Amino acid sequence: MLYRPDAFEPLTDEPWNARRVRAAVRRIVARTDRAFDRVELWPADEWDAWRAPTPLKNLYAGAAGVVWALDRLRERGLAETGLELASVAETTLEAWRREPDFMRETELPERKECGLLSGETGVLLVAWRLTGERALADDLYARVRANVVGEAEDVMWGTPGTLVAARSMLEATGEPRWRDACAESAEALWARRDGSGLWTQRLYGKSFRGLGTAHGLVGNAAALRPALDRERRDELEQSVNAVLAETALVEGDLANWPATPDATRRGSEPRLQWCWGAPGVVVAASDYLDEELLAAGARLTERAGAPTAEKGYGICHGTAGNGYALLAAFERTGDEAWLAGARRFAVHALQQVEAGQGRHSLWTGDVGVAHFAADCLDGRACYPILG
Repeated sequence: MLYRPDAFEPLTDEPWNARRVRAAVRRIVARTDRAFDRVELWPADEWDAWRAPTPLKNLYAGAAGVVWALDRLRERGLAETGLELASVAETTLEAWRREPDFMRETELPERKECGLLSGETGVLLVAWRLTGERALADDLYARVRANVVGEAEDVMWGTPGTLVAARSMLEATGEPRWRDACAESAEALWARRDGSGLWTQRLYGKSFRGLGTAHGLVGNAAALRPALDRERRDELEQSVNAVLAETALVEGDLANWPATPDATRRGSEPRLQWCWGAPGVVVAASDYLDEELLAAGARLTERAGAPTAEKGYGICHGTAGNGYALLAAFERTGDEAWLAGARRFAVHALQQVEAGQGRHSLWTGDVGVAHFAADCLDGRACYPILG
């Protein structure tokens, strides 16, 4: 079985209407504004805050991610927040430095402070984007350099994530130090690939070779590709394609991928979400993935429908994240049927948001859905931070 059907529900039949989608995005921003508190920031969902001190501040499930999303939606002219985002970003960083939101009683990477999505790097990146303060850029640079040697090997905690941050700073500033930081991280990451073209993740007390986006091959490759010369980029793409072809779980015209190359031999059930499985593979590797496999992965994602409330509607393991696979397939192929499918996911995710109680995070919550809906309006796949 390629996925667990009882974890999904049929997609809505409500037609796409750009005017209503824009109104839904504005409502999300207005509710997000109202939920903000200067001390408590935003209320944390119980799942997001598992074993972590609140308020949450990180980029993945905390205030930094919410601020980033509000800023991007404002830049795109879709909604005007009433919050002074630069001030909120500074408050978030101050709160982080008083008490980082690391999970208690969990074995975390040695350089956990350097993580992009779960550490201080993401908080600094958002604060610098809003303020432009030199001291924040200097602190961010130190975090990136400190994470060149890491055990996590993923975009959440490891060198791939801080490489994304360094590239973002290079694009924004053009400073030579960021070019050097990109090159240093890329060289280290390239050197740590094994003979199969994979990286070994050492996370939460486990060691594994992941295939997915949040903790594995396609996420690392997406972070690394822009920093390589053409020859090595071609080599990386060929290697990743070979691994994905070998590990694909194929049934007819559908495909999914296990979490690790040997997961199915151990009896692990494959997941169907951005962080693990076909949606993330399609999103992260859409530029170069074998087109038949890309279509098979996107097709399975569409036929499965929307994740139920157990997984939610967010961009990590929910409806919006899966919808990004169809948007990426449209961007790769130009086939309008994929865009129509992605927009159906967006309408469904917005309905799930309206039916919920409000979840204030980028990867698991309302503003991530708003960002996905905005991309569906524009007909482009620009996955947050990592896209």
